[in-house]
Amino acid sequence: MAATLELRDVAKAFGQVIALRSGSLRVEAGSIHALVGENGAGKSTLVKIVAGVHRRDAGEMLLDGQSVDFASTAESKRAGVAVIYQEPTLFPDLSVTENIFMGRQPLTSARRIDRPAMYAETEALFDRLGVHIDPRRQALGLSIADQQIIEIAKAISLDAKLLVMDEPTAALSGVEVERLFAVARSLRDEGRALVFISHRFDEVFSLCNTVTVMRDGEYIATKPITDTHVDEIVSLMVGREVSDLFPKIPAEIGEPVLEVEGLSSAGVFHDISFTVRAGEIVGLAGLVGAGRSEVARAVFGVDGYDEGRVTVNGRRVPPRNPRAAIRAGLAFVPEDRRKQGLVTDASVSRNVAGVIRGSLAKAGFLTQRAESRAAGPWAGKLEVKTSALDVDAATMSGGNQQKVVIAKWLATDPALLIIDEPTRGIDVGTKAEVHRLLSELAGQGMAVLMISSELPEVLGMADRVLVLCEGRLTAEIPRSEATPETVMRAATKTLEAQR
Repeated sequence: MAATLELRDVAKAFGQVIALRSGSLRVEAGSIHALVGENGAGKSTLVKIVAGVHRRDAGEMLLDGQSVDFASTAESKRAGVAVIYQEPTLFPDLSVTENIFMGRQPLTSARRIDRPAMYAETEALFDRLGVHIDPRRQALGLSIADQQIIEIAKAISLDAKLLVMDEPTAALSGVEVERLFAVARSLRDEGRALVFISHRFDEVFSLCNTVTVMRDGEYIATKPITDTHVDEIVSLMVGREVSDLFPKIPAEIGEPVLEVEGLSSAGVFHDISFTVRAGEIVGLAGLVGAGRSEVARAVFGVDGYDEGRVTVNGRRVPPRNPRAAIRAGLAFVPEDRRKQGLVTDASVSRNVAGVIRGSLAKAGFLTQRAESRAAGPWAGKLEVKTSALDVDAATMSGGNQQKVVIAKWLATDPALLIIDEPTRGIDVGTKAEVHRLLSELAGQGMAVLMISSELPEVLGMADRVLVLCEGRLTAEIPRSEATPETVMRAATKTLEAQR
């Protein structure tokens, strides 16, 4: 088949940081091509070059056999390239139709916007995609899945020949994923070329025809999906066998570090009591909306609570006081690392030293050198992949950003680490590294409270599993008895009682 897109040894650097050493990709018309690799492998940089966000430093890029070098996203779109991101950016106050035809509305003979024509064409686009969205409704309040479909409809209306889908399913439910896949297959059958980026191998193998693997900014291999398997792809991605994703090291369990007694917050959670001991990893499990993150935020003092008490090493921690929690020895790695855990336009060293800056200042002054000296050992210990500590966190991969957030809190020398969704959105190799780190910390006597939506992660890493359902603690399961069945039974306990 003819190649819609071809990249040959494309390179890109940002100052001293080489983001892409040698990126190569050949995407044929009428196919869905997976692009996989660890965070930091160069996937996002490659996509941004195709989208016109960045210009390449070296190599070739061809579209339908013609050499191209996009100077802007507008130029890329005019050439027939569309990128569908994980979280689209629609104009919330405009209608669905207005978002699709923004800047190119059809006009009547009187030079007025022809709204009936716009609505009719939007309905035709949705019919073609096999979806049902009201063309006249406001974009505000639409689900992520519907927003992505609108972006796809816009791409089709522009007659895009190449669609790049960057982690499109991360925030979607199972039904929404299936609808998106049906749309993707219909576009493939029309002869369009699609690039699908995902960390979810089940999706890659069910949807795609071909897979290209990148590692450390370089092209590694391209395989037909029918001629490969998950273990081979993982090995190519990380350059080694990842035989143990959950490297749990037995640790000596000590005295209670965190004690939570009768914690309640009206309408959020009720009568939550548990302990976490030195050297112990306690998993907090439950369905989305069960109240796991809310309990963690209350324990750390980000959110308040109406009743109950939190003690660390026998001393009470006042509510709604994160500074007091930090002084008591608590550390909190939040679920949303970009919005809540990082200052993305600040350097790695400034982020890592962020919580301990007061102790680094001399005579009221804090130097960059002092920040770098304090951050260096932690960045090294966590193997943060960056050539310089003065690189902005925004330029780093998701996995490395997560390591920076963890390093920031470990620099405080905490007695208890609360970590919410430790491996969400990061690749399999970095997942194993984060799990190994948590196991090592517990082995050194740190208490760990781990919140995760991934049941294999909870079962693989936790010494005990606490299960929440609708804001109530429904089970405390020791590691030896924790199975998918026992956890899910407890996670739906209150729901079953209401039926």
